[in-house]
Amino acid sequence: MKIGLTGSIASGKSTVARMFADLGVKVVDTDVIARRVVEPGSPGLSRLVKEFGRSLLTDNGSLNRRYLGELIFADPEKRQRLNQIMHPMIMAVVSDEMQNYARQHPDGMIMVDVPLLIEANLRSWFDQVVLVYVPVPVQLARLRARDGLDEETAQLRMRSQMSPDEKRHHADFVIDNSGSPAATRAQVDKVFHCLQTLSSRAGKGHTCK
Repeated sequence: MKIGLTGSIASGKSTVARMFADLGVKVVDTDVIARRVVEPGSPGLSRLVKEFGRSLLTDNGSLNRRYLGELIFADPEKRQRLNQIMHPMIMAVVSDEMQNYARQHPDGMIMVDVPLLIEANLRSWFDQVVLVYVPVPVQLARLRARDGLDEETAQLRMRSQMSPDEKRHHADFVIDNSGSPAATRAQVDKVFHCLQTLSSRAGKGHTCK
């Protein structure tokens, strides 16, 4: 079974992904892949420099992620151009990993953490979509604390994505990560067992919420 894991910025997707991994789910992190495809000397980094200029590079030739973030979060057109470059490269790697895993584990469960799964219209890639949800006030507080941002900058980054409440309508399962770790883990366990049922032959054609 192919599962998409998504959620807005600072929702806690990585925490939830680790919980699923602890239960034996193969987890693919597109943030890790995104870093890999723009390593120094890579074709991906060359494409970004060609599009946005050499100011993207640090003194040692690596990508200046802070500068890139400031550049694209304030400019929807540049953000779209970045996504048009990055998404095909990232999803090509994801496709290879999913195919390889399916060959080795035909009955296995693979989960791909894709922050912009819904915005990028990738719903059809997956059998089920799990959303990690937090209310906007919680999201804002966590983002400011995590990245050391002022409120205006944090709000700008949040507005660059679909709102958490709107994303709920596109998910098969919603995990509310606004409470304690134990509360989140209980929801993960429930969703995991439900996904197991759906992926089994006995679960075909059944719903489980």
